[in-house]
Amino acid sequence: MKQATLHPSPLTSHQLALVIFAKAPIPGNVKTRLCPPLTPDEAATLHGSFVLDMLERTKLAVATLHLPLHRYLACAPSSELVFFKIMEERQGVRLVDQIGEDLGGRMHRTFTDLFAKGYKQVVIVGTDVPTLPLSAYREAFAMLDRSDVVLGPAVDGGYYLIGLRQPAEQLFAEVPWSTEQVLPVTQQKAKTLGLSVGLTATWRDVDTITDLQWLIAESQEDNKKPKKERTFSARTAEALQLLATRLKTR
Repeated sequence: MKQATLHPSPLTSHQLALVIFAKAPIPGNVKTRLCPPLTPDEAATLHGSFVLDMLERTKLAVATLHLPLHRYLACAPSSELVFFKIMEERQGVRLVDQIGEDLGGRMHRTFTDLFAKGYKQVVIVGTDVPTLPLSAYREAFAMLDRSDVVLGPAVDGGYYLIGLRQPAEQLFAEVPWSTEQVLPVTQQKAKTLGLSVGLTATWRDVDTITDLQWLIAESQEDNKKPKKERTFSARTAEALQLLATRLKTR
């Protein structure tokens, strides 16, 4: 009888998963709180650049920080869209679909599915923090060694990042998404569940025109640095400069 060949688990040295939650850059479906003054096409173009930024920067984080993790792109409305297929091929990221009735349901489903694959720590990050330091990812996973939950506080009262060591469905139930109560409500839920919480650095995500104006100003300051020291991608910096010029006439 022929002995079966044993194949090593794909998670042998990759027990961490980093998931980028992204919508396809479809005009009218993304960054709607920026419209007006932006047009739906401008908002979609900016969002698409943010998605690319996050993919490029997380790939760089894995390479430079030597993090033993797999990267996933959680896609909405479908991973079958050409945009996501191109990202899979060019960025070396694994695609999964976002499944659930609201943001909380979709995140919980993603956590559940990845833990079922054998990952020990899973971190989800949004696409609205294109300048998030690469060290933030190492910090988040390091915190998961001693905390049940890791949250990345956003300036607006939400969070841009969440990490878990096991599924926690109640963390995502009845949360007032897109309000300033998201972070405090989540922290209270964790406390009620007896889960310890670690917080990474507070960061500003880009949801409103005020956020966009802040990002434009940051980009202009960043552009004064030598090219090798710049945080913004040339693509996003150019898009922001174009929007800054257009916004002056609106």
